[in-house]
Amino acid sequence: MALSGLLTAGALVGCGSWSRVGSTNDQVRPSESLTQFLNVQAYYKRLGRLAAGDPVPFVGTIASAAGTGDTTIALVALSLENRAFSFQKEGNSFAARYHVDITFTRPGVPAVTVGRDQLVRVPTFLETQRADESVLFQQVFRLTPGPYHVTVKLRDPTSGSTSSAELDYTAPAFTPGTTTQPILAYQVRGRASRSDTLSVVINPRGTVAFGGDTLLAYIEGYDFPAATRVPFEVRTETDSVVYRDSLEFHGGRAVESQVLRLRPDSMALGELKLVVGQGSAARQTSALVSFSTAWVVTNFDDMLSLLRYFGHQSALDSLRKAPPAARPALWRSFYHATDPNEATPENEALNAYFTRLAIANQRFRDEGTAGWRTDRGEVFITLGEPDEAYETTPGQVGGRVLRWTYINQRVTLYFIDETSFGRLRLTPASRADFERVRGRIQRLAD
Repeated sequence: MALSGLLTAGALVGCGSWSRVGSTNDQVRPSESLTQFLNVQAYYKRLGRLAAGDPVPFVGTIASAAGTGDTTIALVALSLENRAFSFQKEGNSFAARYHVDITFTRPGVPAVTVGRDQLVRVPTFLETQRADESVLFQQVFRLTPGPYHVTVKLRDPTSGSTSSAELDYTAPAFTPGTTTQPILAYQVRGRASRSDTLSVVINPRGTVAFGGDTLLAYIEGYDFPAATRVPFEVRTETDSVVYRDSLEFHGGRAVESQVLRLRPDSMALGELKLVVGQGSAARQTSALVSFSTAWVVTNFDDMLSLLRYFGHQSALDSLRKAPPAARPALWRSFYHATDPNEATPENEALNAYFTRLAIANQRFRDEGTAGWRTDRGEVFITLGEPDEAYETTPGQVGGRVLRWTYINQRVTLYFIDETSFGRLRLTPASRADFERVRGRIQRLAD
């Protein structure tokens, strides 16, 4: 993952885990309604994020902290996907450029605007196709407390594509005895004074992968006169409490930092509200526990449907047949068993699968159905990019024909549009060849 304007990162403190509050009967089940996982931006907008769709999709957030004097630090962070940019070969790598304009406007005062040109460089073509969070951008603003309207515009100068997002934001005033809202981050180093640099790598989406990751929440407290305990809760979208604790501030210090590392358990799928304080002094932020950090998937049945082309089908069949209470433990076992690199918190195999799924959904959407559900999508997700591709000239007698060759798999597959409605289907012989190759791949995976 690349970070534009990388900030210093340091040691983390504090640790916790989800613990059920109340009786065992007070359990919050994962959402049973279908999540619109194809519309990621709409979901993040509902969570209060900056979010824009194609042609240059991004998700962003604004974190607030106390600055010097009466100012507020507003840290704008954006989560970007490599696939959105126009990469070009430069030497032994691939490079893409993008431009970001961020504007804070407020009636009666001049607008605050920052524009920056950024460069993304990756070593392989495959990296240019990543559909997950692969680039982070951050920009610091120092503002007077009060309401603002924020506009973020992101432009790819090579293609000329532009996307934008807007958000109403209130820069809070941090008076003595107050705290920040929980700031979701990947890395952070606490401060001792308001004049210190806010050294934090923000998690703009606030998303954590169920079964693998840890959610990091950073909180600052200011000028507590004496030792103080401040309540901290994690609630579901239906306001059921899944975790409760309190933060201890020693008092007598300009800035005190708290960092919580929280591991979601089986009852934490979907939106989570992290709340510090209570009553009118409470400040909160929303996080998301999803099966994939690239797609919004918070329901077991949705996830099992999306994994129909993934290997390890015997394990997935066990998940399908398992009672709801047993599924979380089985999923964690599945997550770790399919992880090719346990030294990292991510499951690279699942990330690669969802990247191909996202590419297929975008690339093959000309058939009037979701791209990943087409025959081309199925083959692409299972086997990846073909080594050779050939297509007949449109309008040729006999209908449109597409030929994909996979050298390592020793197979050539033919798609044909027999109805002339643009729906390319594997020929019967190619379907049989593909099923043979897929069966071999799945036997090796299992």
